[in-house]
Amino acid sequence: MQVKKVEIKLIREFTASTIKGNMIYIATGVIIGDAFNKVADVLVEKVMLPALSLLTDGINWQTKKIILREAISQNRKKTIEQVAIG
Repeated sequence: MQVKKVEIKLIREFTASTIKGNMIYIATGVIIGDAFNKVADVLVEKVMLPALSLLTDGINWQTKKIILREAISQNRKKTIEQVAIG
């Protein structure tokens, strides 16, 4: 009986510590992912888009979009919204 109680206590402590550890890993991953996202956004907006704009004769790529499906309207009401990338 004594051995079973020790085993159960050991399993409970192990489970509690792994859950706490996983939460720390998840929080760390979210923080690093958010920071990486901000760095990538700045890199694209401040470095790549201006360079691409120079190569393409001054086209502003921030206002461009690729339309995948045009909006469909009947009786001047939009029944299906436009689907676009950008």
